[in-house]
Amino acid sequence: MLFCTRAVYLVSAITISGAVFAQQDYPTRPVRMVVAYPPGGSNDYVARILAPRMTEIFGRQVVVDNRGGGNTIIGTDAVAKSTPDGHTMLLSGSSQVTIPHLYRTIPYDIIKDFAPVAGVARSEFLLVVHPAVQVTSVRDLIELAKKRPGELNYATSSTGGATHLSAVLFQMLTGVKMQQVPYKGGGPAMADLIAGQVQLGFANPGSVVPIVQAGRLRAVAVTGEKRLDALPQTPTFAEAGLPGLIMRNWYAVNVPASTPKALVDRLSAVVLKVVAMPDVKSALVKQGMESYSATAAEIDVIRREDWAIVAKVIKAANIKIHD
Repeated sequence: MLFCTRAVYLVSAITISGAVFAQQDYPTRPVRMVVAYPPGGSNDYVARILAPRMTEIFGRQVVVDNRGGGNTIIGTDAVAKSTPDGHTMLLSGSSQVTIPHLYRTIPYDIIKDFAPVAGVARSEFLLVVHPAVQVTSVRDLIELAKKRPGELNYATSSTGGATHLSAVLFQMLTGVKMQQVPYKGGGPAMADLIAGQVQLGFANPGSVVPIVQAGRLRAVAVTGEKRLDALPQTPTFAEAGLPGLIMRNWYAVNVPASTPKALVDRLSAVVLKVVAMPDVKSALVKQGMESYSATAAEIDVIRREDWAIVAKVIKAANIKIHD
């Protein structure tokens, strides 16, 4: 019996010391940062701002892996089922807490199956229109939409995502009716909006600020409490007479929930170090965002709060996806 006890102790000690050693050596190979959207959207921009700096700290390549499709479910599920060793992480926006409310079943639980690592950026949403649309203000858009109920098409990066919910909330507050055209990411949505295939849409500043500055789209208003530094002439919705149109967007790094806490803490320290870098902050501002150094605990609180908020909007608007 004594021999068995010692044997068990020895095996446990070897296992624990092996895990600690593995964490000390981490990473031992390239790290994948999965983005559950195609290239070109705001999630992709944020990931590509972070990856080079994380590569420098790790001494191993951090590769951005775009896995779009399935309304973000494909890429998110891939991370949920990945080995919890810190070599696969998910860069996601606040839409991660929205998708579960839209389907009867999904292959993961966004709260139970993921451990937040750190918040990295946040932004508001811009309402933009194609230059051919004779709209320069929120009032103009409301009047046009009331004259042409159901005729104006708006692009969304996904059904039930934050850009969709922003448009739904806009319609609920103003009583107008517009037609949604869903896409598989912000990149494809903005491509069709620029081409004039759709008339308007809510978008993450990261994907449209340079386009607006180039005159290829017109910014009408921004959600949130203040104007964007990158577009100081664009009013907030509150300034435009719609103070109730508030929709926040945040971006965070996540790993599978069973990832050892010591490794999550180590990752968190690295990510927060990168987010605090002046050139990273500057790059985010140029994309209409701001750095957001939120700890794992802070992001966990936010995602749980937003889980409840979006559930109410989705229920009120009766948004459903039949899977």
